[in-house]
Amino acid sequence: MTKKDLDYYLTLPYRVVLYPAVEGGYVVEMPDLPGCLSQGETVEEAYTMIRDAQKLWLKTALELGREIPEPADDEYSGKFNVRVPKSLHKALSEKAKAENISLNQLILYHLARGIGHNG
Repeated sequence: MTKKDLDYYLTLPYRVVLYPAVEGGYVVEMPDLPGCLSQGETVEEAYTMIRDAQKLWLKTALELGREIPEPADDEYSGKFNVRVPKSLHKALSEKAKAENISLNQLILYHLARGIGHNG
């Protein structure tokens, strides 16, 4: 059996959840790693911060010999296709560009916010 080190865990597809913070900006967390959360003023900054928090969380757990949960393996791949009108696609793309984030990040944020998903 191969030893599971930091590099191993950093390659696993942990789920990332992003939602608006009450005080402004965004909160971001990895629900499979309890307590692994961060925040940022922008979506991009929040994603950068959660990757730093993930690395620190994993390093600490490894140093302390704690069990590290791996991402839940379930029936949901995290991918689905949605057809939208060209005008909506254009508006979303322009909004993402103005926010300096990817179209995927913008849509993920609004979908999660729309259903009140916090993790």
